Amino acid sequence: MFERFTRDARDAVAGAVSQARAAGAGAVTEEHLLLSLLDGGAMAPLGVDREAVTAGLEAARRRGGMSKADEEALAGLGIDLSEIVSRIEETHGEGALAAPAPRRRGVAASLREALGRPEPENRHIRFTQGAKKALEQSLRVALGRKDRHIGTLHLLLALVSRPGPVSEVLADQGVTYAAVETGLAA
Repeated sequence: MFERFTRDARDAVAGAVSQARAAGAGAVTEEHLLLSLLDGGAMAPLGVDREAVTAGLEAARRRGGMSKADEEALAGLGIDLSEIVSRIEETHGEGALAAPAPRRRGVAASLREALGRPEPENRHIRFTQGAKKALEQSLRVALGRKDRHIGTLHLLLALVSRPGPVSEVLADQGVTYAAVETGLAA
């Protein structure tokens, strides 16, 4: 599949890995893919405000990654998600649900730490199931549009089409599937 990726799309995926490393995350998520697309300028024609997107993603992380739809569904059952989050933060500190998942550590990492050696830059970082699905969706989008290659447009369309916090944050910025197609498609 990666042989179909354009240079820009490959750079976006590599940038997502860099985003994950910089955040100290144990895996690359859909959020990292979005931030990489933002940093690479793929969304510049849409006029997306990076600070607003970052704030929206932070708010979603504080909710434990739950989307607004999840929050509304819980409210329908009489469960106030904001109350749960505030109680967890009272007990465990602010942003307790936003903490990245701990990285799996092997013997080599423990030895490096014990010897005071830095972690290698090229260490493997896995992709979460959601990030893998977004990459697979980008292939489906490209095939559906009868495009021969997968570009940043396809990656963005895949992120917008998948339910969850990333697509909700983008929708709050006016970035929908139709807006992306008309704003970026040539």
